[in-house]
Amino acid sequence: MNITVSEELRAYIDPLTPHEHEALERSLLAEGCRDALVLWGDVLVDGHNRYGICSQHGIAFNTVQNTQFKSMDDVHLWMIDQHLGRRSLSDFQRGVLALRRKDILTDSVPAVADAATTESSVVPVSSAANNHVEAMTTSDATAKAARLSSSTLNHIKKIQQTAAPELVAAVKSGSISITAAANVASLPVADQVAAAAGGKKELQQAARQVRESRAVERSEPDSPAGVIARLKQTITTLSAENAALKAQLAELAGF
Repeated sequence: MNITVSEELRAYIDPLTPHEHEALERSLLAEGCRDALVLWGDVLVDGHNRYGICSQHGIAFNTVQNTQFKSMDDVHLWMIDQHLGRRSLSDFQRGVLALRRKDILTDSVPAVADAATTESSVVPVSSAANNHVEAMTTSDATAKAARLSSSTLNHIKKIQQTAAPELVAAVKSGSISITAAANVASLPVADQVAAAAGGKKELQQAARQVRESRAVERSEPDSPAGVIARLKQTITTLSAENAALKAQLAELAGF
């Protein structure tokens, strides 16, 4: 049997923790591989961990073809929907997946609209499809898919956009809450890295300082402290936007 492992698909979902991987390995060794691996042609879509463990220990497994996939976006959406149903996912992981889902669906709208212009008979169907996609990509619908509040999802989006990798790692490990991390993410990257290096206590202190600074900004907007707080926030926002633009330019330069 020829099975192709795509590194992009393997890395698309957060990997199992060492503890989770050990538990899966014990289960497969004791009970065998009961669930079939999902393939798209010869590409492995679901079951990367099971495939690796089974190959290592010579454990038999079955495969099943998913014939509904027509593009890699279909594969990604299926993977996201499968993992959003897992109980073991953290709130942050579910939020990240739901935001990915929203991006894929949003990008699919122009494709549907372009298809509608090629053949007039499909316009009603395409219009309905567009409306359906737009309904699925509202903030409320995205939050519902992640089983989170809209405010929590907004915090996760901010973390994705402005948080240093060290801060993201701290959220994933549970060293800091999503709300607190969103506050820390408003700091310059160097300050975020320093807080993350200091551990849970430093992260909490950094989040508290941001909250206090914002309180001063709201209650005393014209005071020196309020003006300084606004200037710091503006600098941080511009720095984040600059970093995002540099990342986009680097990505475009690769094509």
